[in-house]
Amino acid sequence: MALMDFIKKQFIDILQWTEDADGTLAWRFPMAEMEIQNGASLTVRDSQLALFVNEGTVADVFGPGMYKLTTQTLPVLTYLKNWDKLFESPFKSDLYFFSTRLQLDQKWGTPNPITIRDKEFGIVRMRAFGIYSYHLSDAKTFYQKISGTRDSYSREELEGQLRNTMVAGLTDLFGESGVAFIDMAASQDEFGKAMFAKAQPMFAEYGLTLDSLVVQNVSLPEELQKILDQKIGMNMIGDMQRYTQYQVANAIPEAAKNEGGMAGMGVGLGAGVGFGQVMGQAMASAVQPAGQAAPAAGTVSADEVVATLEKLHGLVEKGILSQAEFDAKKAELLKKLS
Repeated sequence: MALMDFIKKQFIDILQWTEDADGTLAWRFPMAEMEIQNGASLTVRDSQLALFVNEGTVADVFGPGMYKLTTQTLPVLTYLKNWDKLFESPFKSDLYFFSTRLQLDQKWGTPNPITIRDKEFGIVRMRAFGIYSYHLSDAKTFYQKISGTRDSYSREELEGQLRNTMVAGLTDLFGESGVAFIDMAASQDEFGKAMFAKAQPMFAEYGLTLDSLVVQNVSLPEELQKILDQKIGMNMIGDMQRYTQYQVANAIPEAAKNEGGMAGMGVGLGAGVGFGQVMGQAMASAVQPAGQAAPAAGTVSADEVVATLEKLHGLVEKGILSQAEFDAKKAELLKKLS
């Protein structure tokens, strides 16, 4: 009777996995009631690992190659099953294949803003997103911690765990770095390298190797971004005032070289009263020689008045001062001569 049962059994002599394109990371070879024949052929392709599990215990891991399953190739299983040296009987064990292909263009990001303490803005809520790639490198760890005895385990099932792991690391990274948000957003490459170093050991805990990580964007919530834009605008206004003073100071010597001299006073384009006042103040400081105190009222010479009027006329021709502004400045200067 035992002999008849043995004859009725189905034996497996070829074990292999042809990967499909659905992102499967782990796949269990369908044994059903079949047993593996002594001397069976195991094929593990370049992008795979194979793992035997006997009675819930990981026995052997095979890298890429072709193997004949004998006592020489399965010493651990032989020990667990207490088989004799001839290894004449078939054996039943679970066989899992794992894909080690590079998993490219995986998305990561903060589903909700994370709260951090920024040294410039105080408590802020920040968002970030990017892409990463990884591959399965330790089949035993992945089996024990992730895939287990399931028939298959897909990349999509792992995506949420990996994304949340990276976001948690991102929060810690901001807290540890002490780098202001502005500096972090301006140096996304450096931020990506720091985040990569932070995430590597997290991936290794699952039997994975993180191959690349890219930060594509770091941003603030809309309401805080508006405040940041206002601050940038205020800084730009301050810079524009300094730039305007510099431009006027450089324009005055050029205006003095104008062939038109004091002629053609009626020509000019209005630039606005407020802007004219700024020009007048900048011009007054620019024409004063360095190291000399400003002359007291009533001590301005006629030559100085003429020279100043010529320079002002040059600004009128360039459209920097309006005719009305020139006339007002001219009256002011002439009063100093009286």
